[in-house]
Formats: sequence, structure tokens, C-alpha cells
Amino acid sequence: MGRHSFIRNNKLPDVRGRVDYISNPKRQEYLYAVYQTGGATPEFWKNLARENQKDFTASGTKGKCIEGRELIIALPENFVEYPPESVVRLFGEQFHFQYGVECCAALHHNKAKTNYHIHLVFSEREMLKEPQVKIATRNMFYNEKGKHVRTKKEILDAGGNIREGCSIIPKGEIYESHIFAPKKGYFKSKAFTKEVKETYTNLINEYIKEEAEKLSVFQPGSVYLATKKIGKNNPKEAEIKADNAARQEWNRTVDVALVAGVPEEKILEVKRTEITDKISQSIRDNGRQPGFFRVILTAAVKFLMEYIQKLRIPPKPKLEIDIQEFKQMENLKYRLDNQLKAIRQAESIELPRLEKELQNITGFFKGKEKREAQTKIDNCKKRILKMKDQLKQIVKESGYPTVKEFLKNYNKAYEIVAEYKEELRLWKLKTGKEQPKPEQRESVLERLHTKVQLVNEREHHRRSRNRDSR
Repeated sequence: MGRHSFIRNNKLPDVRGRVDYISNPKRQEYLYAVYQTGGATPEFWKNLARENQKDFTASGTKGKCIEGRELIIALPENFVEYPPESVVRLFGEQFHFQYGVECCAALHHNKAKTNYHIHLVFSEREMLKEPQVKIATRNMFYNEKGKHVRTKKEILDAGGNIREGCSIIPKGEIYESHIFAPKKGYFKSKAFTKEVKETYTNLINEYIKEEAEKLSVFQPGSVYLATKKIGKNNPKEAEIKADNAARQEWNRTVDVALVAGVPEEKILEVKRTEITDKISQSIRDNGRQPGFFRVILTAAVKFLMEYIQKLRIPPKPKLEIDIQEFKQMENLKYRLDNQLKAIRQAESIELPRLEKELQNITGFFKGKEKREAQTKIDNCKKRILKMKDQLKQIVKESGYPTVKEFLKNYNKAYEIVAEYKEELRLWKLKTGKEQPKPEQRESVLERLHTKVQLVNEREHHRRSRNRDSR
């Protein structure tokens, strides 16, 4: 199984704090480089957070306001060979160019220096070219919830003082401004996550020299099981490690099955019936119980191994000759067969016909006709001799000294190919690559029966016609 890329898409309820955390040398022990797109200033992140919070409050949505998003991109260790500033700039500019929003990227190592990675924080909103600003034409009053009310009286307490949390925006000041376009819904879709994973996996692979070390995006519908990332200070770290070990054991067994020749469709069937279905049933019956997943996975691994042992698929047969060379031999044999057909046509049909025409010419004054007929016969015989000589010439042009030598090689190659085709047919039947067709014999009998019926009908029609003619 090849190595998969790791790229995670996270929601950020505090985008300013996250940008500071990933880019501040005082907060990161191994911070190598930071790159921010042109508009991603501290003021930008502050305004983004403010406007997102304001829109979130106005919408009345429950939960946390998502101020921005973050991609965590794991890099292969060979990336330490490249200048950190160039690496982080490459990834930041790629995102900015592709999606048109501001971002901040930082290149880190973890404490153990085993995980070289990039944090890329980005805005879900583009800045407007012309900010929308509204100026108060009179004093504006807002209650504790930030909702606009008509009169000052509505925000005063019993003593005539402004209640805590309420506010007034004086006439002539800005009471509402929009410097960002609405959020792009695409950023929270599965399609975006899939696309960005493929984009960055391809980008990473451009800088990996060895073909065998290149990464691929994990496909959810594949025969393999994905391992889970263990976050920092995760209380379930031990459980996730144990689950990942079980997943890796399944993936290793899948590799063994594929090499042994087990069809991918069969492995997917085992994965569905022995893992997916049983886990779903276990959750319905017992809820989410730690350890049940590993028990089911261990049983699935055993089931697949037993299937491999039981199947014992023979290796796929190999053709021991060059198929292109054999095709050339078949073309040469086809030319010889056509030449032989022409010779037989001349010897068996044309020459006897000319000789018979000569015999039918009788009479004392038919000398000229007899000479012309004899000339045709002589020319036909010469042409036959020439065609026979051409048999040798045809094989010589292809590098064979004689017709006999060519046919000796051709017959041997033909036997090898015929034997290979039969072995391949049997191998396909054994491995399930090709299903036998029991209906074939029945269809032949049906055709024979139809043919007999047609012959009987024609014979009946002929007899009827003969009776009518009498």
C-alpha cells in the first residue's frame, strides 16, 4: 500500500488568535518560516473576526461563530532539504492564486521533529473593492443584544441611566460597515476538501524524486482503511493508536490478497460484510464501545487470510514468445495461404478449362485457333510456375531461407500461443475473472433446431409446388 497524504480542514472560532499562535516565534519552538499574502495584515484578521461575529449575532444562529479556516498539511521529511521560506511561499501563493482569498502560512516541526508540516489559515471571504459604509443621520440606539431600537428610552434603566451592554452611536458616525463579501459556501463543502487535498498532493509529488515515495489521496471507497491522526493531548491517544494498529494490519493483509490475485471486488465485499456491516450492527446493539472495533477488524483480517489460503490462486500464465513477432508470422502465413489459393485456382480450374477448350477445337481449318488456345495454356503453366517460385521469395523477404524453415518456426510458435490461450482461459475461470457460459451449448442446439425447421419448411413448400404443377 502506497503512502497517503495528510491534509486536514479545520474550523477556527478565533482566527486572530490562531494566526498569532502559528506565526509567533515566542509560542512556537520550531517555527521555520511564515508567509502572508499581501492583504493579510493584523488589521485584516481583526476586521475579519469583527465582521464575522457581527453577522453571526445578527443571524441568530446558535453555537460558535466560525471566523476562518485552517489547513494542516503534512510534508514528507525530504522537504527539509528545501529552503523553508520557498516552501511556505509556494504553498501560500498556490492557495491565494487558486481561491482568491487572503491567507497566512507557517512551517513547523513538532517537538520530536518527526512531523514536518504547514499550518495555512485562510479567510472564507474576499475583501470588497469598495467597502460599504453607512453613516448615522441621527443618534442610533442599540440594546444588550446589539439590536437597533428606535428611542433612547428603550435602553435606559429605572434611574434613567444607560443599561450595561447597551450603546449609542452619535449622528454623523459610522454605524454599519461591510468590507468583506459574503462567505464562500464552497469552503465548507466536501468537494473543496477533496480538491485541495488533490491540489497539494500533486504539488508535494512534484518535489519528491523517487517515484515509489510519491503520495496519493486516500479514496474512501478503496479496499484500504484510513488511519486516524492523533491530536495533541488527545485523551483517547492510546485507544486511537490501538485502532490504527488494527487498521494497518488490515491494510497489510489487503496487500497480500492483491498480490495473491484476489479480485478487488472480492476484497471490497469482505470489507463491507465483515467490517462495515458488523460495526454498524454493533453500534445499534451496544452503542460505541471502545475495543469492539478492534475485535471486528481482527476477525475480518482472519477471514480474509483464510480466503487467501483457501483460494490458492495459480500465477497468471505468461506468453514465452514475442506476441508482435508472432503477429508478423501470422501475416506471412496469411500471404502464403493466399498465394496457395491462387495456385490451386490456376491448377484446378483455369488450366483444366483451357485444356478442355483446346480439345474441343476440331477440324482441318482450325489451326490458328488451336495455336492461340495452346499459347493460353503455356502462359497459364508459366504463371503457375512463377507463383510457386514466389512462395520461396515471400519467406526470404522476411528473413527465412526456405518455406520449410518458416513453417517449422510458425507451427512451433502457433502451438505455444494456443497453449498459452488455453492456460489463460483456465486461469480466468479459476480466479473468477471469466465466468463459464452454460447457455452456449443450449444456444447452439436452438440454432440447429431452427435450421432443421427451415429445411423442413422448404422441402414441404417444394413438394406442394410439384403437386400443383401436375
